[in-house]
Amino acid sequence: MGLESQDDADTHASKRRKLGNASAWEETPTIVPPQLFHQHGEHATAEIRARRIAMFASSTNDRDPITSLERSITPPKGNKIPRELTTESMYPTNEVMPSEPENVSMSNAHAIDHSEGPKLFSSPIKLTHIRDLPSSSNVDTVGLNDIIGDPLIKECWQFNYLFNIDFLMNAFDEDVRALVKVKVVHGSWKQEDPHRVNLQEAAKRYPNVSIVTAYMPEPFGTHHSKMMILIRHDGLAQVIIHTANMIPQDWTNMSQAVWQSPLLPILPEGINCQPSSAPATSIQFGSGARFKSDLLAYLRAYGQTKTGTLVKQLQRYDFGKIRAALVASTPCKQSLRSLGSDQDTEWGWPALKRILAAIPPKPCGDDDQSQIVIQVSSIASLGQNDKWLAMTFFDTLSATPIRSSVVRKPKFNIIFPTADEIRLSLDGYQSGNSIHMKIQSAAQAKQVAYMKPMLCHWAGTSGHFVSTEILQAGRRRAAPHIKTYIRFTDSSMRCIDWAMLTSANLSTQAWGATATASGEVRICSWEIGVVIWPGLWDERTPQVTSTSSRSTTRKAVLVPVFRQDRPPIEDFPLRNNPQNQGPKATEKKTIVGFRMPYDLPLVPYGKDDIPWCATSSYSEPDWMGCTYGGFSNGS
Repeated sequence: MGLESQDDADTHASKRRKLGNASAWEETPTIVPPQLFHQHGEHATAEIRARRIAMFASSTNDRDPITSLERSITPPKGNKIPRELTTESMYPTNEVMPSEPENVSMSNAHAIDHSEGPKLFSSPIKLTHIRDLPSSSNVDTVGLNDIIGDPLIKECWQFNYLFNIDFLMNAFDEDVRALVKVKVVHGSWKQEDPHRVNLQEAAKRYPNVSIVTAYMPEPFGTHHSKMMILIRHDGLAQVIIHTANMIPQDWTNMSQAVWQSPLLPILPEGINCQPSSAPATSIQFGSGARFKSDLLAYLRAYGQTKTGTLVKQLQRYDFGKIRAALVASTPCKQSLRSLGSDQDTEWGWPALKRILAAIPPKPCGDDDQSQIVIQVSSIASLGQNDKWLAMTFFDTLSATPIRSSVVRKPKFNIIFPTADEIRLSLDGYQSGNSIHMKIQSAAQAKQVAYMKPMLCHWAGTSGHFVSTEILQAGRRRAAPHIKTYIRFTDSSMRCIDWAMLTSANLSTQAWGATATASGEVRICSWEIGVVIWPGLWDERTPQVTSTSSRSTTRKAVLVPVFRQDRPPIEDFPLRNNPQNQGPKATEKKTIVGFRMPYDLPLVPYGKDDIPWCATSSYSEPDWMGCTYGGFSNGS
């Protein structure tokens, strides 16, 4: 069994195993104080059954009628209540359960506007369900069944690094499992590659599954993107960008996250579906139009014969409701001198730098500075000095608009687990097969040395997982396969300037090497992610009087939220509330949550702490009594 290291010296790595389920959701604001009406579809079985029968009866497909529709049908399965761990005495915790609104389903909540209070939006990023954590740690989480278990899915494109076809197919609704057109896009290009052979053998069991091999020109590149595109029978489409391989282990006890677009309708008749002749660089970042332009450019990079039919389909859809910027990588050599001068979409760190340079950060105090936190599951060989890390990548993450008032450079931290944190994780050493940083050679030791001052613990505390004063994300024991990059406004880490969820780890293969003297940037791998920032939720309201007309802007704030997706109302009291004892009151503000996968404040490495290394061996048993002999590529 292999794994996905992105080291320069690594060949195509392999990976581990995983399991899961997830939920499609619509972003709906809650107005505070809210009057919420819960209209959950628990008793919609008959309606769903009737819709299914009508849908397939009207189909032009020559297949025989679906006899299984004659039996009782229930909506897609939700998250199962996880079994409680029996090792709590080993891992004492005082984590508290988040406050929850009564009788409220955030996916179906209706809001009544209240002019005195802030408008709350749930996090656009959702964590995945962890099987072996208690229900209090799985509030608002999703699993694979929730994402692709809808019987209205007609076609599903899966882009990923590792696949277990049986696991994937089992997540579809059983009534349509044999009917959904499934396209599996992978990067195992060698005919003898065990992953490719396994994919081809598994696909033979499912006539509706097609295997697509991505173009892989770089020997050290990987097809590392993690994305699903769903085409539905009801005329809607959806884009899902996430961090999990399509294997059971990734959807069971590993920390992962998912971004789901709203359901996208077909453009009205008469609207031109063809790509605009305007340069992509002239379309505003964060808009649905720019997201669509960049996504189609990414898909075209695979080639007409591989993804041409998908590009043609997606051109028909309206992406206007999307609030995010797409940032991706494709194997290529791009010239910095030509970027921005035509309609080509940029890739890798040049693309990210252009996006971040359009996002104005909030100013912080004179004696304070922004905090940029990188949290990844793999750190490749970046060199014996910090030239690429500091001069190329940190410079990219520090980008702000030219006229920004921010002067001081941000402080950087990198979250990466230690061997102790892997030993104590839910899957013990097995989860370590998914997490990579090489530390054995002299060159690798030098890299650890210059990164050590920035390294922080994943679990929030060193040694024992006990704390009384930190904001707890509820993922300490779920080893991290998630990848997030966040710029906090200041050292308090109470507000976020921007946040990114991506498949891309910390490597030159993923983001691109330092530009050559001629301005060429070489990128080896396929990656994809989304960037969000508070300005995407700003609202402009026209105000017209008898003498003038102007508009006011309701500014948005992006805040970290813990153990639930919705910002807690108690953190944003009304200005006129005499009982206000909390943070500065927020009146007529829009508050957007960002679901945190790790605890705050961060805990730096101690002098004796070193990063987990999957290619090392560990004689100290994990919590299940297993030792670790070291990971090696191959089966």
